[in-house]
Amino acid sequence: MKLIQKLAVGYFRVNIKVLAFISSKWAAKKAFKLFCTPFSRSKIKTSVLFEKAEKLFLIAGSEKLVGYRWNHPQPKRFLILHGFQSSAKNFERFVQPMVRKGYEVIAFDAPAHGESAGKQINVLQYRSMIVDICNTYGPVHAFMAHSFGGLAISLALENIDHTNETKMVLIAPATETSTAIQSLYNTLRLNTETRLEFERLVFNAGGQPVAWYSIVRALKNIKASILWFQDENDDVTPIADVQPVIEANYSNIAFNITKGLGHRRIYHDTDVLNAVLAFL
Repeated sequence: MKLIQKLAVGYFRVNIKVLAFISSKWAAKKAFKLFCTPFSRSKIKTSVLFEKAEKLFLIAGSEKLVGYRWNHPQPKRFLILHGFQSSAKNFERFVQPMVRKGYEVIAFDAPAHGESAGKQINVLQYRSMIVDICNTYGPVHAFMAHSFGGLAISLALENIDHTNETKMVLIAPATETSTAIQSLYNTLRLNTETRLEFERLVFNAGGQPVAWYSIVRALKNIKASILWFQDENDDVTPIADVQPVIEANYSNIAFNITKGLGHRRIYHDTDVLNAVLAFL
């Protein structure tokens, strides 16, 4: 962890601890806002490929979301979904190969990411964006999602018409929201009362408990053919969360388990790219 990140964690830990003495509800609201706030945006320079892309737009509430499209129109569409504190530009290496395979390629920056407006994001907003993309620029025939985007597309497919011919690539997906929340609890050292209030906030936001925000749960409602990449050494979305899916032996899921690529190097790996292309 960088020094500035350590200082920020220390500041919020003290701030929330003080709030908790006054009101566990206030402390939980502060923690929830922190959980939904990307504190940095991807700083990748705009490449020629993105400069030449057709710009797409969606309006979410009062905020403009920015997307990109290549090779329009084509009968098959491929949607790229990035993770937390990332952007569409991080996945440039997938665009031209998918164009060569005959796909129309679409990628959007999620709310509060990349060139899209906003300061906070939650998975319900991300899910809504995906549904809007499919309704406005779809139908989409193949999806590729990393990390937080993997959870969002899994929840979205519960609300999007699709078949077993629909294809979904999950790269180090955020399988269990409970894991991310537990990490927040540990980092901020939240007391029991604040944790309970935090979970009430989650329930009030979407009418579902924390456990509902789970790829493992959503898979029971997903028909798509899935290629799932997971690294053994991923310390952000751990393989322990994926183990129940592996053991369930779903007929529509193929796993590609890597070692030593971690959470982000995995989508830069050439073997991963080639496996994605072969699957699609």
